Amino acid sequence: MKYTRISINTATPAEARSRVMIIYTGGTFGMTYDESGVLIPFDFSLIKEQLPALRNLFLEITVISFAQPVDSSNISPEHWKAIAEIIFENYQDQDGFVVLHGTDTMAFSASALSFMLPGLGKPVIFTGAQLPISQSRSDARENLITSLEIASAKISGKPVLPEVCIYFDYQLLRGNRAKKVESMHFDAFESGNYPVLAKAGVKIDYNLAAIAQAGEEPLKLLSKFDSSVAILKLFPGISKPMVEAVLNTTGVKAVIIETFGSGNAPSAEWFVSCLKSAIKKGIIILNVSQCPGGMVEQGRYETSKALAEIGVISGSDITLEAAVTKLMILLGEYGVDYTRAAIGKPLTGEMAY
Repeated sequence: MKYTRISINTATPAEARSRVMIIYTGGTFGMTYDESGVLIPFDFSLIKEQLPALRNLFLEITVISFAQPVDSSNISPEHWKAIAEIIFENYQDQDGFVVLHGTDTMAFSASALSFMLPGLGKPVIFTGAQLPISQSRSDARENLITSLEIASAKISGKPVLPEVCIYFDYQLLRGNRAKKVESMHFDAFESGNYPVLAKAGVKIDYNLAAIAQAGEEPLKLLSKFDSSVAILKLFPGISKPMVEAVLNTTGVKAVIIETFGSGNAPSAEWFVSCLKSAIKKGIIILNVSQCPGGMVEQGRYETSKALAEIGVISGSDITLEAAVTKLMILLGEYGVDYTRAAIGKPLTGEMAY
């Protein structure tokens, strides 16, 4: 994958207090209008003119842009690999990273990066915008300025945020706990099952008790993906042929069933039998709730007891985005048996237990 790279020192002639890398992948944030009124990628060499407030941050900024910006609907594991490799290769030279990304799949990408970079001890802040930076009412300016401030923040010389996060509309969320919930307003993301990590007002108020603690392990890069994952969303009236079509998909290794409430599903004999047959064939079945808040508690009601008995794995309070990317990386790196044993356990703060 090809990139362009520019360096911007917003502190000149003073000394920069931190070094932050911006990785621009594409999305609404970086679009601007040319003379003919067509949207084209923003020229980041002009960023100080667009955002004069950058000078107040006193940062040495390196911008790496995808040569061909990617609409977030087209994001794939290859793009996740590219982002993670950039971070891994530049990790020692930077104090933090800001990833500019389209909002539609940002929660998937942030979740993926959280699993790909075990041992992360520096901030990786995903952000974007609902309106292009070129528009007068754009949310891009505040999102970027505050993301850069968070990515460079330190307490006693150590990064405040040693994890992958999403910053949007004055809130900082754990990346693998976030979901996009709004397409028309600026409050695009929420984290139904985990506290907000920080709120930006007159000052940035960090919720230090909720922020991950950096470990002693060195940073690693996991970049093998296996996309043999399917999603089966349950609804009243779902038919046996539909369920069988998903479970019998050629090559599928894991199926996420999006269940009702606290993990409930139809108790019809044919439905349970279909799942049981798939599990016997070695397919991993992970139970994730359709609700944005709460968690799966298999056995709490009669309609989920049978799932636990046949070997369906509880996803606890994991988001669908985190479940998909976690399965892909575990399957790619370690295979089915390891994934089956590990998928129901927290790896990087993505679930309660």
